[in-house]
Amino acid sequence: MIGAGRFGKNHVRTLHEMGLLAAVAELNDGVREACAKDYGVPVFADYREMLATDVEAVAVATPASTHHAIAKDAIRAGKHVLVEKPMTLDVAEGEELIALAKEKGVTLMVGHLLIYQPAIQFIRGAIREGKIGKVVSLHQERLNLGKARDTENALWSLGVHDVAVALYLLGEAPASSTLSGLAALTPGVEDDTYVHMSFPSGAKAHIHSSWLWPVLRRHLVIVGTEGMLVFDEPSKQVTLHRKRIDDKLNNVDEGSEVVFEGDGQPLRLELQHFLDCAASGDTPNSDGQSGVDVLRVLASAS
Repeated sequence: MIGAGRFGKNHVRTLHEMGLLAAVAELNDGVREACAKDYGVPVFADYREMLATDVEAVAVATPASTHHAIAKDAIRAGKHVLVEKPMTLDVAEGEELIALAKEKGVTLMVGHLLIYQPAIQFIRGAIREGKIGKVVSLHQERLNLGKARDTENALWSLGVHDVAVALYLLGEAPASSTLSGLAALTPGVEDDTYVHMSFPSGAKAHIHSSWLWPVLRRHLVIVGTEGMLVFDEPSKQVTLHRKRIDDKLNNVDEGSEVVFEGDGQPLRLELQHFLDCAASGDTPNSDGQSGVDVLRVLASAS
């Protein structure tokens, strides 16, 4: 594990629980000491010293500005790499990592955690099975009075999860993206953003992200020609609404029901998927290319 701080500590704990934690690299002295004490594994102040050992795979949860350099060093060392979102801060850097991983024959995966939420896997299956007909639109909200940033806007900080989910559920990259936003706290850094994406299939996706909001809302609505699905993230419930408007513009309402609920520890599922793909050579659900597709949306919408 490279980075055991704000989010990396969750990786460290989960890998330890899975019996798979081999070593930790972390700059902070106190965090290194705690990891050595709590988990009994080798700890390194310099991640490059860890890369010189026989560990086979690494996960990277460091500040986004360091992702490219660290992942590049790890791939060059022949390690399979899981790098947290955003993959890099630049599309070209992401493409470089993809090419290098292919050259070295290692797995490159991006930590788009929400994709591994069992409810999202259920929804993807329901869409593929035609449960709601052809998808017309996706509407996603990730709102709260949250941790404000002074360098990255709400889209880069919060909306990246939802961009990844939209691309994953629709199975395609958007043809175009636009952004509108409000920078109320720091000039040039939007605290509240709306992203609108148009896809080759004709579907549209709309994402509202904000850390300047009075109440918590984490919601996904998918509108199809034959019905609608609603995912309430806090409750982990998916509701199927058998509602539509017919070709005569009449409302059709055949009721609704909760069709899925449950958590399933998405971080554990994500890490297991990474290790399974590293062992088998299979392409991860959130591979390097999907990470670059998300970066293109962030870049074009910004």
